[in-house]
Amino acid sequence: MKNTALTHVHEALNAKIVPFAGYNMPVSYEGINIEHETVRKGVGVFDVSHMGEFLVEGENALALIQRVTSNDASKLAIGDAQYSCFPNEDGGIVDDLICYRIKENQYLLVVNASNIDKDWNWISTYNAAFGADLKNVSDNYSLLAIQGPKAIEAMQSLTSIDLAEIPFYKFKIGDFAGVEHAIISATGYTGSGGFEIYVKNEAAESVWNKVFEAGADFGIKPIGLAARDTLRLEMGYCLYGNDINDTTSPIEAGLSWITKFTKDFVNSENLKAQKENGITNKLVAFELLERGIPRHDYEIVDAEGTAIGIVTSGTMSPSLGKGIGMGYVTKENSKLDTEIFIQVRKKAIPAKVVKLPFYKG
Repeated sequence: MKNTALTHVHEALNAKIVPFAGYNMPVSYEGINIEHETVRKGVGVFDVSHMGEFLVEGENALALIQRVTSNDASKLAIGDAQYSCFPNEDGGIVDDLICYRIKENQYLLVVNASNIDKDWNWISTYNAAFGADLKNVSDNYSLLAIQGPKAIEAMQSLTSIDLAEIPFYKFKIGDFAGVEHAIISATGYTGSGGFEIYVKNEAAESVWNKVFEAGADFGIKPIGLAARDTLRLEMGYCLYGNDINDTTSPIEAGLSWITKFTKDFVNSENLKAQKENGITNKLVAFELLERGIPRHDYEIVDAEGTAIGIVTSGTMSPSLGKGIGMGYVTKENSKLDTEIFIQVRKKAIPAKVVKLPFYKG
């Protein structure tokens, strides 16, 4: 197991540390519900330094990115970020990612921790035809996600950049907590505002300490990965390995909006045909109509008890006080308000298909 530059800090805070994606990561400090509510109402800080970062540079950087990603990176201005995915040749998804345009011919791809090696091999294979300058800088950077409605006010004293002037999916590079060239991005995963800070590992502990000093009057707390999962699920954000994987297509997963057929990318013709001809399974959101907690891999059935799908993510929503989840069901059972049943142990609990996000703020 690897450690982040802040693992010893989490241990000193008596965090519950678990193995995750090859790293020792804090899953909780005080408890999921307390940490979840902290982010929804105040300000909380996640160490997500296990995420992977690839630098793509040179004259053919954009051409390579256009080939291996589903979204249209040619639309990015310097200072823009974009949610995208790596489609595979079979119609599934290698990984989802965020692409940042740093300079004219320089991009930063931020990928999931569990897929760093897979993604690196994938993009390197395709780069043989492009010759872009690729660097895997995942082990060099720490990443703090400072999330919540009080995040901007709490952190403004640490930077000369007006944090309120960074729109969603934009970023700026500048001073933050004594670091001159930090990346400050508004690409959060919680739905409660805030931003992310990328700094070199050697600066991580100093930045962490200054963040907590600045946020002391705002009730700032460290937040673990368990609350990160409940927060993202309330927004309906896909989690790789649960809601999307090597066998699920972006069309089935409701990610047509990041799948741009105005360009040629890996397996684009087949995915275009899938979009035009229709799909047999679709990722839907649902809420339970009775008490219960849906979990990953629970079966979804219809009123007759016939299997129609599988739960990919589920929890008891701390904000809503009810069971919520996402899962793939047959297309005929995917319409809004359709009644479905979640097989929780030996009981089929009624649920209905709903529109995302679950949490409206």
